[in-house]
Amino acid sequence: MEYKVIKNADKIVENSNYVVNNPTKYKNKWHDLFANKNPIHLELGMGRGDFIIEMAKKFPNINFIGLEINDSQMVMCVKNLESKRLPNLKLINADARTIDQIFGKEISTIYLTFSEPWPKKIDEKKRFTHESYLKLYDKVFKKDKHIILKTDNKVLFAYSLETLSEYWYIFNKVSLDLHNDEREIPNVMTNYEKQYRSEGRPIYYLDAYFKN
Repeated sequence: MEYKVIKNADKIVENSNYVVNNPTKYKNKWHDLFANKNPIHLELGMGRGDFIIEMAKKFPNINFIGLEINDSQMVMCVKNLESKRLPNLKLINADARTIDQIFGKEISTIYLTFSEPWPKKIDEKKRFTHESYLKLYDKVFKKDKHIILKTDNKVLFAYSLETLSEYWYIFNKVSLDLHNDEREIPNVMTNYEKQYRSEGRPIYYLDAYFKN
């Protein structure tokens, strides 16, 4: 997926009060940074941050962290937060492959919202539900594992169902068309999701867990 490059994006991101510029410093200390013992939920590849911001507003008793490698994408999130006060939200500009350097066993839930599907077989290991990532998540989950995924990509969704099943996850909920599902499934939409919904594209959803 190609994104518009924003001039001085790194500096804009770096100067935001929401961005933690030295995240490895807080490994095993994120509760201290938030100054509470509330659960910590992590979104990988947060993009412009629509989802993580709305979740932080909706659930003040949960601490949210959004991680994004692309600083030009993060600029949109940072600018959106300029007039907001959300003490339960932090942002990290980093590669998802480094999360075990940033967190100890501190994360309760991981969100994968409209992640890059990497459709080519050669890129399979880059998918956030590849076994190598699932093993990485084991290092940061506090105790029980909990992953929530949303995507418009059928191939990625089918792949994720398979890899999570093979990794012994159990599914709380699975939906092949989230917005037309008759069940009540809590949902906060991303910018892309709003666009896809207006186009009539189905949104695939799963809520998976593993109890230790």
